[in-house]
Amino acid sequence: MLSVEANERLTRVGPGTPMGELMRRYWVPIRPLAQLLDEDVMQVRILGEDLVLFRTLKGELGLIGDRCAHRRTGLRYGIPDEDGLRCCYHGWLYDLSGQCIETPLEAPESTFKERIKITGYPVQELGGLVWAYLGPAPAPLLPPWDLLVMPNALRQIGVVVLDCNWLQCHENTGDPAHSVYLHGRLFEYVLKKQGKLEERAAEGGVHTLYSRIKSGVGIESLFARATPHGMEKGINYTKALGADRDFTSRHSTVIFPFFTQTGGAGQVRQEFQIRVPIDDTHTYHINYGCYLAPPSVDAPHQDAVPWYDVPLIDENGKPILDYVLAQDMVAWRSQGDITDRSQEKLGRTDEPIIFLRRQLEEQLRIVEDGGDPMNVFRNPAELPEVLHGGAWDESVAAWWTENKVKGAAGSSSDFRSAYHKGHTMDDVDRYGPVTPQVVELMREIEEARAKAAG
Repeated sequence: MLSVEANERLTRVGPGTPMGELMRRYWVPIRPLAQLLDEDVMQVRILGEDLVLFRTLKGELGLIGDRCAHRRTGLRYGIPDEDGLRCCYHGWLYDLSGQCIETPLEAPESTFKERIKITGYPVQELGGLVWAYLGPAPAPLLPPWDLLVMPNALRQIGVVVLDCNWLQCHENTGDPAHSVYLHGRLFEYVLKKQGKLEERAAEGGVHTLYSRIKSGVGIESLFARATPHGMEKGINYTKALGADRDFTSRHSTVIFPFFTQTGGAGQVRQEFQIRVPIDDTHTYHINYGCYLAPPSVDAPHQDAVPWYDVPLIDENGKPILDYVLAQDMVAWRSQGDITDRSQEKLGRTDEPIIFLRRQLEEQLRIVEDGGDPMNVFRNPAELPEVLHGGAWDESVAAWWTENKVKGAAGSSSDFRSAYHKGHTMDDVDRYGPVTPQVVELMREIEEARAKAAG
């Protein structure tokens, strides 16, 4: 459990709050670029601030306050210009920094505009996402995290606004054991209730629900430890308690402050889940899907990374529960706007969650002491062309094959690389516009690997 005061420190994200100040040390993804290409001007709310994201007629990106300084008209109705965004009411023009550069109805010789400035933040594009920096100058470097920049890949971006605090979403990554019931027993119950268990999960050894249930057998303990870019965690299994053998199952990678990365070396389907705080009680959740092809197979070219809305309810107004991320989202939202951690009762499976909270508090204190927290990069020489948040090499690929596919945890992640075998419905990718191409890519990769193996 946390005290009420400690919970406040980790959850509140507005200007001047401890967590808000920590978050403002990072580049934050705020929208898919493809969405802005369609809309030109968009209202956004990030870290408790109301802003307007826009694209000038030159194609430059800007992020400024959402109200004109003149009569407080909403700039979400602004008119894109060559050099900025023009208020629809009286034509005041703001540049990318929020500086007013034209007041067309004032006297031609007036210098009034020079004394007018609204909020403005730097923005960049990387990996098909628009990133904003809301913190103190100078801005750090935007890290080239692997899934954003790796070549020969297909990508798609799923987004949804969740009515709960960001930490409830992110703590999911510190909870390897939740799969047993949330993605195992609940999945089984839902498919039975729909009358689709045989249709969707006829092969007991293949569908993810069976391997998730099996992952609860033989748990000896959980572990968590720091990595250079976040934390790693997982479950220790023992044959004495019913597992197939003694082994350790590593869970997904955590990249500080709000990334979870699933997949790993040698897997086709990779994913970032990014939990961006909108404000204290809302989260902009990004599912960044990346589908990597080996050198022997060419992934189709993409002019832009497409995006899609992730639905929360079905056509009857009922919560959707028959894929993995939907189950996660229901759990997070059901905890309330901001869950009261002073009332929780933690057990042995919560050790990684405790570690995650302590790491957040440690980084908060670094910022409060005037330092740079983890994953803030200022020297270009420190950054490779591709930055891996966790271990990424062939030895990891071999470990994953041995422990995830054949071990007691079964194929809990393997189904996501088997969309060409009928598993596209089992996670959020089923809504993605690129998924048909992903299915074909997986089929080509399997054929290429079979051919290479003789």
